[in-house]
Amino acid sequence: MLKTLKGLRSYPSMLGGLVIIFILVAVSIYTVIAIPYRTAVDTWRDPTERVGVPKQARPIWFDWFTSDRLPRTFTPSLTDEGVEVTEESIGDGLKRVTVVIPFDYEYDGFPSELHLYTRWVFTAPVPAMSVYWEKPDGEVITLTENLTARRTHTYYISQDRNLQSALGGVSPHVALFAVDPSVPPAERQPMHGEYRLILRSEIPEEHGLAELSLRVYGRVHGWAGTDDRRRDLLLPLLWGAPIALSFGLLAAIGAQVSTFVLAGIGTWFGGKLDRTFQWLTQVNIIIPILPILIMISHFYSPRIWTILGLVIALNVFSASMMTYRAMFLQLKESPYIEAARAYGAGNFRIIFRYLLPRIAPTLLPQFVMVIPSFVFLEATLAVLGLGDPFLPTWGKVVNDAYRGGALHLGHYYWIVQPSVLLMVVGLGFALVGYSLDRIFNPRLRTI
Repeated sequence: MLKTLKGLRSYPSMLGGLVIIFILVAVSIYTVIAIPYRTAVDTWRDPTERVGVPKQARPIWFDWFTSDRLPRTFTPSLTDEGVEVTEESIGDGLKRVTVVIPFDYEYDGFPSELHLYTRWVFTAPVPAMSVYWEKPDGEVITLTENLTARRTHTYYISQDRNLQSALGGVSPHVALFAVDPSVPPAERQPMHGEYRLILRSEIPEEHGLAELSLRVYGRVHGWAGTDDRRRDLLLPLLWGAPIALSFGLLAAIGAQVSTFVLAGIGTWFGGKLDRTFQWLTQVNIIIPILPILIMISHFYSPRIWTILGLVIALNVFSASMMTYRAMFLQLKESPYIEAARAYGAGNFRIIFRYLLPRIAPTLLPQFVMVIPSFVFLEATLAVLGLGDPFLPTWGKVVNDAYRGGALHLGHYYWIVQPSVLLMVVGLGFALVGYSLDRIFNPRLRTI
C-alpha cells in the first residue's frame, strides 16, 4: 500500500484532479458556513432581496476584456452630499418643495433601467409631483408632471410610454443620457458630466418628503451577473457546489457500496439468492432510469431527497453487480478462503473479513468515477425543470437561462458559468478515477 501511495506522484493527472476536488470541497465548506441553507433559500426566493439589482446584468469581469467602462448600478439619493432642498410658502397652508439631486455619469454605455423611488409623509390630500431631468449641456427634459404619489411610490421612468413617445420613440434610459438620441443606435454615445434630477411638489405645510432616490441600473453586476428576476447568480454558483458534491457522493456511496456488498453475499451463498440478484440486475439494466425519475419528479415529488433515494434504489442492481460477481467467483476458490473455512470461520465473517476487503481496492476507482454521473443526473432533472424548486443549483440556473432566452439574447454568461462548473466536477473526478484505475487494476498498472 505504501508503494502504491508513493506511486501516486507518477500521475500528474491524479494531482490535477485532487487539486480540483480540493478546491470544490473548500468552496463548499465556505459556502455552507458563510451562507447558511435557510439564508440561501430565502435570498434566492425573496423579491425584496433584489431591490437595486439590475436585470440580466453581465459579471463585472466583462470589463477586463473591453476598453469601455461598462455602467454599474448606483443610487443618488436625498441624503447625498450636494443635494439641494428648498421649501417656499405659497399661502393657503401650502408650500412648494423643490429637490435637486446632482450626480456624475462617466460610463461608456447606457444604463439598463431608471427607477425613481419616493416616500412621503402626508395624511390628505395626496401630493402630486413633477419631475425634470437636466443634462450636462443644460437641456431640461420634463419626465412627468402632476404625477399622483402614494406614500411609497416608484416611478418606472424606463417604462413610461408617454415619455418614450416624447423622446422620439427612444427608450428613456438611453435618450436621457445620449449626446444625440436621434442618431442610429450604433452611433449613440452617452454624454459624460453632471446630471441633475429635479422634483417639485406643492404640498400642505405639515407634509413632507421623507425619502427620494434615483436607481440607475447598470449593465454589469457582481462576479457572476444576474438573471431576469434580478437574482445574483453568485449564490446558486456557490451553493451548487455543496449540493452537487453531496448528491453525487451520497448516491455513489449508497449505490456502489450496496452493489459491492450484495454481490459478495450473493456470490458466496450462491443458489437461489445469487440467481435472484442476477435476475434483478438483468431486469434493472433494461429499465430506463431517467424516464422513471422524470415521472416521479413530475407526479410525486421533485425534492432532492426523494430523487436521491430513487437514484440509489435504481442503481443498487446495476451492471457493476456482474463485474463484482466475476471477481468474487475467482476469489471464492482461493486457498486462504479454504483455510478460513477449515478453522471454522462463519459465512459472514468470511464475507466481511476476507472476501470483500480483498476486492475493495477495485471499488475505489469505480466509486470515484461514478460520482460525476450522479451529479450530471441531478443537473439533468433540474435542466428539464424537474429539480428541487427550493434549491439554487447549477442545473436550475441552466433551466432558468433556457426559459429566459439567454442564448437568443446574448447572455452567454448565464448558461456558460454553471455548465463549466459541471464540466470541472466531471474532469476532477475523471482524472482521479482513471489514475486510480491504472494503479489498482493489475492489467493497467505501470508502477
